[in-house]
Order: sequence, then C-alpha cells, then structure tokens
Amino acid sequence: MLWLRLCALLALASLAAWTVDSGLIDWQPRRWPEAWRWWTAALVHFTPLHLGANLLAAALVAAYGWAARVPGVVALAWLLSWPFTQLALLAKPELLHYGGLSGVLHGGVAAVTLWLVLRGHGAQRTVGWLMLAGQSVKLLVEEPWGAAVHAPGELDVAVAPLAHASGSIAGALCTALALTLRRQPVRPGDH
Repeated sequence: MLWLRLCALLALASLAAWTVDSGLIDWQPRRWPEAWRWWTAALVHFTPLHLGANLLAAALVAAYGWAARVPGVVALAWLLSWPFTQLALLAKPELLHYGGLSGVLHGGVAAVTLWLVLRGHGAQRTVGWLMLAGQSVKLLVEEPWGAAVHAPGELDVAVAPLAHASGSIAGALCTALALTLRRQPVRPGDH
C-alpha cells in the first residue's frame, strides 16, 4: 500500500535528517527560493523528544490511512501537498526557523478524513465526519492566526500552529482535487 510506504519514507528520512545540520534543510522564510526546503523542513527535528513524538504520530497516521484503506491517489495527493505546508509559513516571517513532521502529518490526517467523508460508506463516513470535527476544533483552539509559535508544556520545542492549519488545508485541497480529477469512481479498498 502506497500510504504505508510514504509514512515509512517520512519516518526513515526524518531519522536520516537527524544527522544533518538542520540549518541546511529547515524552513527559513528568507531562504524560501531554495525549493528543497519546502520538502526537507518536514524532516528536521530539533530535539530527541520532538523527533520521537513525530515518529509516533507518523505511525498513527500510517495506521489511520491503512485502516481507511486509502487508494494510491490519496497518498499521491498527500505527497503533493507537503510543500504547501511550509510555503504558508511565509505569512509568519517572524518564524525564522521551522522543522518537523507535524504540519505534514496534519495534512495526512486531513487527506484520509476527506477520503472517508467523500468516498466512505456507513461507519467509515461517520468516522470521517467525527475526525473532521475533531481536527477543526483542534486547529481553532491552536489559533493559527495568532502568535507564530507557542510552547506547550509537554514538548521541549515550540509549536507553529500555522503549520498544522496549512498542512491540514493543503492535504484536504490536494486530496479533493485528486479525487475530482480521477476518472473512475473509487471505494475504500480499491488500490
């Protein structure tokens, strides 16, 4: 399943990026023309706890997509949404450095959720709507329009709420576009 391969790639690439100087690949608004940063910023983690939390979250996103049996078109849409997570951070130029999987993972959750809402049936659709409501509330509580970062007590790094919102929006929009452009109707379980 392409979804699981993509999640594994994210996790392995994050582990590999741990050995690289983060300043070479993290998101920096003044260096946005360096297009590789649109992708590599998701792989940067600033502390072991930051990396560990995002690897655990990647496993949960992998399980969510696997349980939903998302087709390859949803996985590809999620892949294409990744750079938009970082590009939206241009709206917060005071955020001088950004790294981490959380924005991209929020996009993955949004992609699976939209898949379930639009193409699921019965209980799948109900799960999709509940996840949509939950993710929407979470994003509103984080106030992405507010401060560029906030420091939750449970993490040893600051969180950029705009990355969570932009990842969610990008994941949902790219998935909606991919499903609209797909010619054959797809149901959960089709690959």
